[in-house]
Amino acid sequence: MSSSDRSQAVGVKTYEVRTYGCQMNVHDSERLSGLLEDAGYVRAPEGSDGDADVVVFNTCAVRENADNKLYGNLGHLAPKKTQRPGMQIAVGGCLAQKDRDTIVERAPWVDVVFGTHNIGKLPVLLERARVQEEAQVEIAESLEAFPSTLPTRRESAYAAWVSISVGCNNTCTFCIVPALRGKEKDRRPGDILAEVEALVAEGVSEITLLGQNVNAYGSDIGDREAFSKLLRACGTIDGLERVRFTSPHPRDFTDDVIAAMAETPNAMPQLHMPLQSGSDTVLKAMRRSYRQERYLGIIEKVRAAIPHAAITTDIIVGFPGETEEDFEQTLHVVREARFAQAFTFQYSKRPGTPAATMENQIPKKVVQARYERLVALQEEISWDENKKQVGRTFELMVAEGEGRKDGATHRLSGRAPDNRLVHFTKPEQEVRPGDVVTVEITYAAPHHLLAEGPVLDVRRTRAGDAWEKRNAAEAAKPAGVMLGLPRIGVPAPLPVATGSGCGCD
Repeated sequence: MSSSDRSQAVGVKTYEVRTYGCQMNVHDSERLSGLLEDAGYVRAPEGSDGDADVVVFNTCAVRENADNKLYGNLGHLAPKKTQRPGMQIAVGGCLAQKDRDTIVERAPWVDVVFGTHNIGKLPVLLERARVQEEAQVEIAESLEAFPSTLPTRRESAYAAWVSISVGCNNTCTFCIVPALRGKEKDRRPGDILAEVEALVAEGVSEITLLGQNVNAYGSDIGDREAFSKLLRACGTIDGLERVRFTSPHPRDFTDDVIAAMAETPNAMPQLHMPLQSGSDTVLKAMRRSYRQERYLGIIEKVRAAIPHAAITTDIIVGFPGETEEDFEQTLHVVREARFAQAFTFQYSKRPGTPAATMENQIPKKVVQARYERLVALQEEISWDENKKQVGRTFELMVAEGEGRKDGATHRLSGRAPDNRLVHFTKPEQEVRPGDVVTVEITYAAPHHLLAEGPVLDVRRTRAGDAWEKRNAAEAAKPAGVMLGLPRIGVPAPLPVATGSGCGCD
């Protein structure tokens, strides 16, 4: 029996949300899920592969072939929709904001197209499409209401995203996000802190402050130190054990933020700072308003204030006009900064960006060779930096779904205070995601650490209680509408990856 048949048997409709792109999209998908559940839908079982009453695509326009991937997935659902009268398909996100009517022209079986500024309209648009029996395309040109006012179905019981701003005022030549997300708009500090306090009351013990350019927070409300004040305020919230943020911009990374990170007890000793290129010439062509000296100066200050900070980054290889000398400058910064991890990308054209039409596009063969050299260097540095952790004792927040081999190895996984992934020996005492264990690191690999000895201490937490309560409630739901275990949406570090990305990824 399909999930649709089972859902009809218990009188409810199911939904599935497929998410592509950056953390903003992941958090928007939590809101889309919340809106649908508020409208009476329940999540389809994990792995249903389109076997739901409503399938929503939350798209990304950053990737070069994003549209091909979307239409391929829509084509896969077309025969399912034909076989199941009443099924609806919706497309939202950045690609929907960009392509608008094109989506319905190329995939006329789509019922709803909505943009980045009006995700709150999804249930209304679905109902209107059902009643009128025609596709509904509604793309708002500006933000109708701050998304955090919408219902949210959090993907984790113990860790949560908290959006502090939307949009971006930068004009990076490789990025189309500002054109699709709009100008930066900040939330009021009181609203942000109220959301954090409410989450902590529900059992959340770790939050990630989220924005396209998170440390520019305050520019919209006229306070240049608003972000550091927000960090410090989070440090006063009882029960909030960990605070981090993503993604900052070097241009806006000021000394007061570094001081706040160092002096706020629950601020994680971890920083994701996009580099993109180590060459001043390329940075200028990218319209990145900092240069190598400024970037390395920030890293030096962070390390002086927080000696054990784990610093990660984004790097693009093969930007138009990049010479061998330019690339060597990137390698120089990597050697000097000694990143714990790096998100590494081969440049590819993104329709609608200035860089796509620049002269001196770098041949694929050259880009590939440089990319491989960068990855090899970063792998070596990541391993060396992880080896320095051997012998240290860490408190880990137990994670869910982050150790793919945990079942076979009889281990569990958790995140160190600096967000490094640690696999540890499963103790006899029960531990739940959100609980905290103390372990000693015994082995280092480039992308994870091992604690092979016995767990030194287990601390059961309110976050673990929240996880247990949530899963008990989900298990009690009728057959066919049981929710999948939370996976996406748990804030995670940025590992070495292939593909193409932007500073907002």
